[in-house]
Amino acid sequence: MQESQRLKPTLLAPSATCCYGRLLGALCGIVGPSVPNLFPGRGKAAWTFNASQRHSRLTVGPALSSYQTGSLPDGYPKLYMTSVLAEALPQEDPQVAKAAFSIRRTTCRANGIRQFYLEAGAGPPVILLHGFPETSFAWRFQIPAIAPHYRVIAPDLRGYGETDKPSKGYDKRTMANDVVALLETLGVGRVALVGHDRGARVATRLVKDHPELVDRLVVMDNVPTRIVAREMNAKVAREYWFFMFHQISDLPEALIRGREDIWLRHFFSDWCHDPTTISGEAFETYVKAYSAPGAVRGAMSDYRASGEDITHDLEDADRKIGCPVLSLWGEDFEAVGRLFDMKAIWSEMAENLSVAPIRNCGHLPQEEQPVVVNKLLLDFLRGWNG
Repeated sequence: MQESQRLKPTLLAPSATCCYGRLLGALCGIVGPSVPNLFPGRGKAAWTFNASQRHSRLTVGPALSSYQTGSLPDGYPKLYMTSVLAEALPQEDPQVAKAAFSIRRTTCRANGIRQFYLEAGAGPPVILLHGFPETSFAWRFQIPAIAPHYRVIAPDLRGYGETDKPSKGYDKRTMANDVVALLETLGVGRVALVGHDRGARVATRLVKDHPELVDRLVVMDNVPTRIVAREMNAKVAREYWFFMFHQISDLPEALIRGREDIWLRHFFSDWCHDPTTISGEAFETYVKAYSAPGAVRGAMSDYRASGEDITHDLEDADRKIGCPVLSLWGEDFEAVGRLFDMKAIWSEMAENLSVAPIRNCGHLPQEEQPVVVNKLLLDFLRGWNG
């Protein structure tokens, strides 16, 4: 049975010392109805919160004649709305511009653990699986673009975010079964599946083990684990040092505890084409998530399952993925786009492959180049009717 997250409406008042507070105050109409459009050409926006149904509603569209007073659920990142309006909504898409949908923060028990997920929209299901060092928050730019057309479900993976962090079960087969069990609980059958980084490893294992469930697959900035191992040399080891470090028992947790911000700052700065891409409230959202009890251990456990993952991957290495696959990656990430021939790698993995290298982009395409990624996703999803 699904358990809706207990949320309380919180009025966001503008603050003289908080730029996003002033911005959100203007957008939500808190400072009055006569506010200039802060995003020309992208329409006006309003948030409302339904306390009985425990969800927030984002309404975007040039037809709005005035801003409405609204609020965001307690604990829901305020950057979500401002970043979505500033970057993620392609103004040339009138369907997106006129969209009204709810983003629900929900939990359910599936495959023996309590799983947290975001859900929005209706129609053919699209599943978004985040990577490291992220959570479902990574999809804040994609959900508003995809939800007007599809039912979007974005879980926190086992060990990450608000999902349980058990002591075992981090091999990708078990994590893929987490997603399968979540879909069964929600009454969802065949899906379009999108995975980034660690989420792409889960997605790849899911489509290998359950090909009947996946209509099409998107893998973002990911080199399969067995290929990283196969190609290991001094240069690869230098770029994938964290693969080894994260697998050491206990030491990473001891060194990172209380320094989560330093640990995360290194990855976000080193892995993004623009080192400041993940800053401000977005960065603080991730720091908070990875500072929670068990969060670092959960992420480390994901990496510590690499040996078991490679064993599983080698067992069906000769069997290619049969559904359409889109592989996209940042051209400027040293450990992926600059180090590997990504088209050749994914041609080895998939029978029906499309590729899309993204310029001026590192390891986090969905956050670094959200408009480009949204267009690629929507184009690839076209024709997906459930």
